[in-house]
Amino acid sequence: MAEARIDAETRTEFGKGAARRTRRAGKIPAVLYGHGTDPQHLSLPELEFKRVVREQGRNAVVTLNIGGTPQLALTKTVVQHPIRPYIEHVDLLVIRRGEKVVVEITVHITGSAAPGSLVTQELNTLEVEADVSSIPEYAEVSVEGLAIGTQILAGSIPMPANCELRTDPEALVVNVNAAPTESDLEDEVDTAGAGVVEDAPDSDAGDAPSSGESDAAEASADSDG
Repeated sequence: MAEARIDAETRTEFGKGAARRTRRAGKIPAVLYGHGTDPQHLSLPELEFKRVVREQGRNAVVTLNIGGTPQLALTKTVVQHPIRPYIEHVDLLVIRRGEKVVVEITVHITGSAAPGSLVTQELNTLEVEADVSSIPEYAEVSVEGLAIGTQILAGSIPMPANCELRTDPEALVVNVNAAPTESDLEDEVDTAGAGVVEDAPDSDAGDAPSSGESDAAEASADSDG
């Protein structure tokens, strides 16, 4: 994975208002921590950082230039605004060349299973340990020609070079099932509708007084007598 270089500035203001001002200036609030160092509050140029994430993926490795001092860092968390197209916050982890880190990588499925099958992906990511200089972007799983009933476990997925699986090897990643037939779908609809009770039709008897009301009327008549 190629390294990117980004100029980072130290932040001296904190809180929601300060974060909004940072974003209005075209920068992203960030925190750098790890290796026993005190957390550093930084701001990153938004366009440059977005480009790095777009090119390298969720585990981007960057060299930060902080006031003339270079610092190697791993992108740990990117918090995207749920509606608007901007990044709210970034967490960065201090790393050193030659060390290994535990990260999550995505699972990419390729190929087509046997006719009449339905491939379901049970895990979208795998936890792996890799050297900081060669963190893979993803693990590839081929389902080409696999028969119905085939299951792919995490331990059977080939790992990229210099990468070790940390997810439970017995974890189910891909399941090849029989695709539902038209009859199956119709049965499912019928089952979903079973047990539904329709509203009872209106009847003239509904206007009759209840037994409680009749008793009360009789008691009133007795007292008047």
